[in-house]
Amino acid sequence: MTESIYSQKKVLITGGLGFIGSNLAIRLVDLGAKVTLVDSLIPQYGGNLWNIEPIKDRVKVNISDVRDEHSMKYLVDGQDFLFNLAGQTSHIDSMEDPGTDLEINAVAQLKILEACRHYNPQIKLVFASTRQIYGKPISIPVDESHPLRPVDVNGINKMAGEQYHLVYNQVYGIRSSILRLTNTYGPRMRVKDARQTFLGIWIRRIIEGNPITIYGDGSQLRDFNYVDDVVDALMLAAATDKTNGQIYNLGAADTLSLTDTAKLLVDLNQSGQYEYIPFPENRKAIDIGDYSGNYSKIKQELGWQPRISLEEGLKRTLSFYQTNYPHYW
Repeated sequence: MTESIYSQKKVLITGGLGFIGSNLAIRLVDLGAKVTLVDSLIPQYGGNLWNIEPIKDRVKVNISDVRDEHSMKYLVDGQDFLFNLAGQTSHIDSMEDPGTDLEINAVAQLKILEACRHYNPQIKLVFASTRQIYGKPISIPVDESHPLRPVDVNGINKMAGEQYHLVYNQVYGIRSSILRLTNTYGPRMRVKDARQTFLGIWIRRIIEGNPITIYGDGSQLRDFNYVDDVVDALMLAAATDKTNGQIYNLGAADTLSLTDTAKLLVDLNQSGQYEYIPFPENRKAIDIGDYSGNYSKIKQELGWQPRISLEEGLKRTLSFYQTNYPHYW
């Protein structure tokens, strides 16, 4: 890891009080970076001031919305790196309120890039995208050449956000790279509901002594990345210009079914149970079935691979919320 590159560098993180943004900020501050966090703190989007408790006196926080182009012009000026993590992540919300998803995941991305073009064309960006843009996989593991066939509005708008970054890289030289994230989990994720990841609400329910609910028969395959591994990938992507205009999948070798994931969580918690319930119609219509990402490209080009097993990551995550749950629900 080329960690020394971040010492004394100015770094802007959109969605910086959220799950991944706050973990990234903690890492960067410890490396000596000068970090500014932008977050709207809109309740349903996952920002939480407690997320930055360990570094609250060593980081700048700007409560602002990425949809505000005037704020973004000011914020991008003078920054060396921009980790563009702000987004609307709920697939159900994107179907029920598609206009807001469009504003945040597409229109706001264009405004951010315009701010960079006019006020800081030398900045290096990393955009956090999602496996959701692939839709229902033709075959797994899915690599970056797989057709893009999103099954919901969120996937369509994230795909547009990606393309804006690629066009601005190609046409204007705004150095941008894209990571397609899979199921990221760990400390500081939203656990009060399922807006961010189903693992979040599972962890809340098991700590509270309630059964985990699994939609369908539980055979659906998923891969998971512990948040520290995702932070590694983000920092590696930003640290070199060979990633400019490139797209990288993240993924994991220990793919599990939902049932086996629930069993593992119950075993690690040493108590709990799970139950199967029918798919709600609004979820069944946009479910992608099995998914596993092929991350060989980022492994070959940047040397990234997951370091934290699902078992170890879930242990750490359970421990964090058993201690800190009053701040998360």
